[in-house]
This record gives sequence, structure tokens and C-alpha cells, in this order.
Amino acid sequence: MAGFFRRMLPKRFRKERVVVPVVRLSGVIASGGGPLRQSLNLAGISQALEKAFGMKAAPAVAIVINSPGGSPVQSRMIYSRIRDLAREKEKKVLVFVEDVAASGGYMIALAGDEIIADATSIVGSIGVVSGGFGFPELLKKLGVERRVYTAGENKVILDPFQPEKEKDIEYLKSLQVEIHKVFIDMVRERRAGKLAADEVVFSGLFWTGGRGLELGLIDGLGDMRQELKKRFGDKIKLELVTTPRSLFGRRTPGISLSGMDGIGAGLASGLAEVAEEKALWGRYGL
Repeated sequence: MAGFFRRMLPKRFRKERVVVPVVRLSGVIASGGGPLRQSLNLAGISQALEKAFGMKAAPAVAIVINSPGGSPVQSRMIYSRIRDLAREKEKKVLVFVEDVAASGGYMIALAGDEIIADATSIVGSIGVVSGGFGFPELLKKLGVERRVYTAGENKVILDPFQPEKEKDIEYLKSLQVEIHKVFIDMVRERRAGKLAADEVVFSGLFWTGGRGLELGLIDGLGDMRQELKKRFGDKIKLELVTTPRSLFGRRTPGISLSGMDGIGAGLASGLAEVAEEKALWGRYGL
């Protein structure tokens, strides 16, 4: 009721609060989720972004990032959507780093007009990594024969059940170099005039927020609430904008419900995904 009566007052008597929408981008970046985890991807956050940038009276949109990286494709798609909306709606984008914005997480952070982190946050890791496991010796011990039939001599390149081939590794590395160049170009464009003239920035290393500031990877150190109060006044209201969830508590975009026959395989896949996710966070001591 208080809100109703406040709106009935003439505007000059109202104590208007500045509302800043906040969108949280958290987790490993991947095109799809699993039964045991939700991934960060464009399908899952697009509605939240549209809603946040659609708030006409907001002077800026705050993006909170906490991600160790993942898919470069999804990272670039999220980055592009944020920049497109910022131009279309003429909104300033302020990115705040929590624990980590590394690799693909930092790629998304580049969408910010300014990037602000805690002194102990982890930022950077501007590089490309691919990983997996090989099982050719295990098959021999189990007495299992691998049978693969292809049309195309390179169709089974990097097959984990066959010994590695030098030419396969060289080809994979050539792809990594291409993706790394795209990442480097993005950093140079978005951090132009701020980036330190030190090639170690693009080596794949990661740093604390304090060192990231010295290297020009971020614009400042601070806390989101205090930083926004400093810019827009003490009467600021932070409004968390989230993606609507379904009846089952999941994000509605990009989610499907499998039949009972897929539950076992889904759980097994999910356990592998969780192990992979823990390893990704573990690289940064988290």
C-alpha cells in the first residue's frame, strides 16, 4: 500500500530511488546442462538480459560474473548479446567479478564498459584448452576390440580408444591457435588504451584482481553495492533479474524432460560432468 500512495503523490514530493537491474552469470559455460548441474549459456540467460536492458529508467545494467570458463562459442554469444542490447537500449554495462572471471568467463566480462573486481578475485586465463582421456590400453586389458567404420580418413581423429597420432594433435593445436587469436583480438579491442604492453597477458596465466588492474584487464577494485552507491547515490535499489523457472524449478529455455529410460544414462553422464566442472573450478583454487 505504501508504494501505491507514494505513486499518487505529485512527482516533486516523491523520493525516487534509482533502480539498477542486476544479472548474475554463474557457472561453467556450456551449451547444455545435465541432471546434476545447470550450465551457463545464452539460452538460459537471454530472457533475463532482455528484461534487465528493457528497464527504461535504469541508468546502467550490472552484470555479476562468477565463472571459470568453458565453451568459447557460448562465451562469445553471451558477450555479443550483451553488447547488442547495450547499443540498442543505450545502457552502460558495469561488470562485477566475484570469485573468478577466467577464460570464457573473462571473455564475457569484456562486454562491460567497465570491469570491477575484488582484490582477491581471479581474472584472465586468456588462452584455449582442450582435454580428455585415452583408453587404448584399458580396452586390451578388458579384452575388448574396438571396431569403427568410416567414410573419410579423418572421421575418427582424436578417438580416445585409439593411440594418439602426432598429426591429429597438430591439427587440434591449429584450431586452438585460431580460437586464441579471436580471443586476443577481442581483448585488444575492448581493452584498447588500458592493456599493459606485455604479451604475458595472452599466455593463459591468471591473476588476482589487484594484479589484473595493473595489467589493464580490469578498471577498478571494489564491491558492487558500494560502487553503485558511489555512482548513483545512497537511495539506489538493486533489482536482481532472473530467468523464469518452470514447474520443476528449472530454467525454462533449453530444458527438456527425458523419459525414464534415459535416467540411468543421464545420471552417469551427469557424474562425469560434475567431475569435469570440479576440475575446471579447481584450476583456480576454488
